[in-house]
Amino acid sequence: MESLPSVFDVPASATKSLRVAVLADSDTRWKWGALTAQRLTPTAAEVRLDGYLLRGRATPTARQLGEVGVQADTLREVTAVEFLRAMTEGTEAPYDVLVLALVGGGVQAMLHGLRAGWGSGQRPVVVTGYVGVVYEKLADGLLLRHGADLVLANSRHDADRFRAVYEGVGADASSVTEVALPFLGGEPYPGEHQPYTVVFAAQPSVPDNRRDRMYLLNRLVDHARKHPEREVLLKLRSKPGEHTTHIEELPYQKLVQGIDPPANFRLVYGHMGEVLDRTDLLVTVSSTAALEALHRRIPTAVLTDLGVREVLGNHHFTGSGCLASWEQLDAGHRPVPDETWVARQGVAAGGGTYATAFDAARERIAKLLDRPGGLPPLNPYYTTETAPGYLPGILARHHLGPDGVPLPGAPAADKAPGPVRQIVRRAARGAYRHGVQRVAPVIRRMGEL
Repeated sequence: MESLPSVFDVPASATKSLRVAVLADSDTRWKWGALTAQRLTPTAAEVRLDGYLLRGRATPTARQLGEVGVQADTLREVTAVEFLRAMTEGTEAPYDVLVLALVGGGVQAMLHGLRAGWGSGQRPVVVTGYVGVVYEKLADGLLLRHGADLVLANSRHDADRFRAVYEGVGADASSVTEVALPFLGGEPYPGEHQPYTVVFAAQPSVPDNRRDRMYLLNRLVDHARKHPEREVLLKLRSKPGEHTTHIEELPYQKLVQGIDPPANFRLVYGHMGEVLDRTDLLVTVSSTAALEALHRRIPTAVLTDLGVREVLGNHHFTGSGCLASWEQLDAGHRPVPDETWVARQGVAAGGGTYATAFDAARERIAKLLDRPGGLPPLNPYYTTETAPGYLPGILARHHLGPDGVPLPGAPAADKAPGPVRQIVRRAARGAYRHGVQRVAPVIRRMGEL
């Protein structure tokens, strides 16, 4: 690849530009990746952002992409092999920074594929991380991300945990870089609105069964009935027919059809920041929306009704001061967050530190780009020596061999799919979603008889 100029310290008047690529596999990861790319680049540089969407069940729709509010200079759908060829065979202009906004296995596959194609020398700085709260599969997810030049931690709390995992297995922990969630922002909570608005932030896979989801829905509707003077909103992630990061077998849109809610209860979609503009109380089980609300000083409740359990993710909020039940909320309780906990979570409400949260990452990227002779080969912890029974399967899912080289017959195309192929893909995704949301629950219920 060509030599990549460093533009991190150029004055505003300079004409050099910074090229950044983001590879994402879902709507939420595109949001995180694109906004992270913006935060990682200096305001003095002219930035070109190229987006790549990894083809799969969760490929976002145009509406979902528009909701993020980030305009890429180019945006196209690719297979893993197509992306690797674009990055390593010179079919794309060289990049300065590459953000991998993927599930852990996808990150690991790309790291090995890029390592095989790049070798050492001039290459982009590779960045990865997490979309939000890390409450499950900590070691597994982290080790699948090891090998990137920067593994971003969204808080001091996460940075300490990440380093402990890497050091505990003897892996290099220098890539761990503390930042913050890139989508925090908005005006501080101004005080109660008219009408007072309660928002429940739904999650696609938490809880994961019909009984618990119906319980939460009924309690939300009951809250609306008990407080007719309030507006009660159920904030949904995706519309029918759309895909998101996690499989949603039991969408609330379907569950609510069997309920007769009061007039002050509504379903809402759209940008979470815009919904928070009118929120007086944010309620959730464990959504990252809780951190967005806390950043803006909006009263926030993390529900304990179904227990405080790792499988729900609300255990992450122990010590936050935000844990509460619907019984307490119905009675008028408003949780008060613990300031020490909030600070350790990278939620810089009122502290003024959020504006500088990405400074360390920018400085690290600048040093890597200025390294004489370029960068060494990517060096993931997982190899055929350290994980011979695990790594080949991860790579094979993306049509890569154990050495990171595309397997014979791997799906790739030199041009955009024609209209027939696009129709077939949409039909296949619709069939997949139908199977997940309708057929699978029926089979599960039959098995319980």
